[in-house]
Amino acid sequence: MGWTTPDDLKLQLQRLWQRGFLLAAVLDDSEFFPRRLKLKGPTTRELSDRYGEVREWIALLSSSVGWYRIAWRRVNHRQLGANDLPAEIWVDSLDDALEAVGRKREARHFLELVRLTRVRLPEVVPLLERRPLRVLELADVWAALLDIVSWMRDHPRPGVYVRQIDLPGVHTKMIEQHRGILAEMFDLVLPAEAIDHEAAGAGGFLQRYGFRQKLSRVRFRMLDPALAVVPAAGDQEMSVTSETFAALDLPVESVFMTENEINFLAFPRVPRAMVVFGGGYGFEHLADVAWLQERQLFYWGDIDTHGFAILNQLRGLFPNVVSFLMDEDTLLAHRKFWIEEPKPQTAHLARLTPEEHALYHRLLHRHWGFNVRLEQENVSFGKIGDVVQ
Repeated sequence: MGWTTPDDLKLQLQRLWQRGFLLAAVLDDSEFFPRRLKLKGPTTRELSDRYGEVREWIALLSSSVGWYRIAWRRVNHRQLGANDLPAEIWVDSLDDALEAVGRKREARHFLELVRLTRVRLPEVVPLLERRPLRVLELADVWAALLDIVSWMRDHPRPGVYVRQIDLPGVHTKMIEQHRGILAEMFDLVLPAEAIDHEAAGAGGFLQRYGFRQKLSRVRFRMLDPALAVVPAAGDQEMSVTSETFAALDLPVESVFMTENEINFLAFPRVPRAMVVFGGGYGFEHLADVAWLQERQLFYWGDIDTHGFAILNQLRGLFPNVVSFLMDEDTLLAHRKFWIEEPKPQTAHLARLTPEEHALYHRLLHRHWGFNVRLEQENVSFGKIGDVVQ
């Protein structure tokens, strides 16, 4: 038929529900209702050519009247005479719309959340207007979230670990699981000076709102037995906070960086040198270690697109870093160890040398095969000693 049916009208309201409009109207429906729905009816030509179908369509629309209202228009036809046709469809109230989509119970539940929020934290009400469906999803924990936000309002930039928030029924996992919505709520209740606006996203949550953070640590090994950090025999492998590492200013000339733990542990002895374990994209915590800028820095990663992406990122912190065992000769000499890289990096890496970029480009464009990857632990151990000495 192609003309609007009662099911089509109901679908329009269902879409309004899915977009949160109907639920948001629980707070104030004065600007939303009465609401006109889209109506497609017969043309004048169709009225004469398909008169019987038109009468059936009118009967169908009229039979479902209850949650919607039909506004009629009279059409005078030369052959058929005067006919009243549906011109507009109106839903007069939120209650009618909720009845149509079967969401009255959810709306009542949401209204309870609105009332609770207005009493306890009226500053948060704009969030309910903006994210009503999300708030409804959180109905079971909403009261606890309000407890957390109330505590935060009273303790801006608390300087404690999240674990130290001592509220009945609130545990660390709850806060971790709901960082996103809590961030939106905190932004509504806290003064601007209590928010670090440069910290954003889930990773910046603690810094943004002034919680204590687990200190990042630097794991390193001294490769020269004569340069013991502590007066003890044996392997000088240590893990210290990044702040402590920055203050050490170790008497080394060369610093090797690797993202593979086995290579870190097995790295050969090198005079006046040390090796630092990065663990993938994990060198950001070295950004404030000023004395590293004065050392010879060497990076060794996998020969794949992500290995070069990590190198590119590291050069953003230390422009003088030199790669080793990440060249075409090393790749081709270990062909039997090639595997497939699952999700190659495709970004433009502006900090690579021409030789590095050429190899990255060939890997990216499958010069030797599909997503070729050589993991650094498969490089001959003898080659490591040859290169680093």
